[in-house]
Amino acid sequence: MPAGTARALGGLALGGVGALAWASLVEVRWYVLREVTVPVLPAGEAPLRVLHLADLHLVPGQRRKVDWVRDLASLDADLVIDTGDNWAHLGAMGPLLYALEPHLAKPGAFVLGSNDYVAPIPKNPGRYLLPDSRGARHPSPTELPWRELAARFRSAGWKDLTNRRDTIDVAGRRISLVGVDDAHLDQDRFPAAGGADDARTDASRAGGTRTDASRAGGTAVDLHVGVTHAPYRRVLDAMHADDADLVIAGHTHGGQLAVPLYGALVTNCDLDRSRAKGLHGWPGPRPDRPGGDGSTWLHVSAGLGTSPYAPVRFACRPEATLLTLVAR
Repeated sequence: MPAGTARALGGLALGGVGALAWASLVEVRWYVLREVTVPVLPAGEAPLRVLHLADLHLVPGQRRKVDWVRDLASLDADLVIDTGDNWAHLGAMGPLLYALEPHLAKPGAFVLGSNDYVAPIPKNPGRYLLPDSRGARHPSPTELPWRELAARFRSAGWKDLTNRRDTIDVAGRRISLVGVDDAHLDQDRFPAAGGADDARTDASRAGGTRTDASRAGGTAVDLHVGVTHAPYRRVLDAMHADDADLVIAGHTHGGQLAVPLYGALVTNCDLDRSRAKGLHGWPGPRPDRPGGDGSTWLHVSAGLGTSPYAPVRFACRPEATLLTLVAR
């Protein structure tokens, strides 16, 4: 082998080792708070701050992650939305509740993800590059105590949006909510609107408060929010058709492994790679961009964790997001 070729191959190997070390030892614990502004409230409304938590995948021993999540309470958000995959181990209940304790004191809402129901199992990472990564389900998965977790969330006052609707009063505003169970497990069943007319009123079209009997029991609401763990297209389409002002999702891990200047390689669902994380529009461009007049605001979080069997992140830092909702 020519000396130049050997040096090049050696350099590539060394670079690969360095990238793996960075991804598994540094970036996977390099948590970041993203802050985005969403002009979605009716005209004249004061800002509303929403903390979006996603995909902690907590296991025992992750004290730094626990402390970082607890410290997010200093943001004093008005509302907390948890889009699931909170844990990944039978022994994680105590650390998880400790991490979320200050947030459970706030108004909140949640849905569960696949790893809230069962613990992850080892799988070939190459499967994530397939059009559908799920494959055959494990015949005897380790069930996690998800019923207790959901009960703890509900007892704290958080709204359970598992294939259901609800309303919540936050900072002087009434918000209607619609959510689904995990679409990655095909457990999503979009809840019926109740048979009432779902059309926006003239006031809401002009940026005012909407009156929507099907969502708010006949009372006026200031905002309609969709919540899902996995942002499959069928779920986003249903929430868009339901006239959601904003949809909040997790699951994708932002691709978890990204290529600089290219972005995520996969989303682990049928969502396009360009929407793997961040603030977007659905089904078209963002509502504040040309061609986005008919779109719904969509926020997808890259989340805070990974599967314990693939504890790496590259060019995709683990994150939580503070969304500041402002008037249109």
